[in-house]
Amino acid sequence: MRIAIVSDIHGNRTAFDAVVADLRDAAPDLILHGGDLALGGAGPAEIVDEIRELAWSGVLGNVDEMLPKPETLREFASQSPERETFWKQVEETAAATREILGAERIAWLGSLPCVVTHESLAVVHASPETTWQSPGPEASDAEFESVYGSLGASIVVYGHIHRPFVRRVGEMTIANSGSVSLSFDGDWRASYLLIDDDRPAIRRVVYDLDREWKAIAQSGIPLATCAVSGKT
Repeated sequence: MRIAIVSDIHGNRTAFDAVVADLRDAAPDLILHGGDLALGGAGPAEIVDEIRELAWSGVLGNVDEMLPKPETLREFASQSPERETFWKQVEETAAATREILGAERIAWLGSLPCVVTHESLAVVHASPETTWQSPGPEASDAEFESVYGSLGASIVVYGHIHRPFVRRVGEMTIANSGSVSLSFDGDWRASYLLIDDDRPAIRRVVYDLDREWKAIAQSGIPLATCAVSGKT
């Protein structure tokens, strides 16, 4: 069986369309999403609508959580007050995104589960306990086992950190699907995970970055370019 996990789209319709086209070639039997669907790019409402139309099951991301619950962002931001300017920019972008999404879409995002399982696979956004914090690829085996061992899955996939990898940890395979938008590993291409008969592999997809920049500039969403460029 072939399963794709697509995470951290962040409203980037240009990158998402390229990934959907690649998925047609990859032809998975099941597609799941890893959260963080809206805030960031030029098309937050379009992304939410299309994923709902495609009927992809998926999990709650920290962005999906903070749109209906702004206090979760404030709580997390309080842990790094030295980045106050950046957090204010995120709050401003989030406020504009809420206006675009509307109450019904925001409620749907907030209703997403924290964990989705399928046979031996478990998908979370960051960890089973929180959408806001997760290990990086350099974490120790002990940390991965502490965070994800309770899921009881042979394959655990998460997103959030925008740094794709696949790693064996004891009896588990831990994989990060990377991000459709705003990659943090030095490769700007969109990323998603394809599991083929329990063998996870990262797929990278080229998209027209300049086109998304132009779409953001025309969208009127304040500071949304930060979520595509990574600039803070």
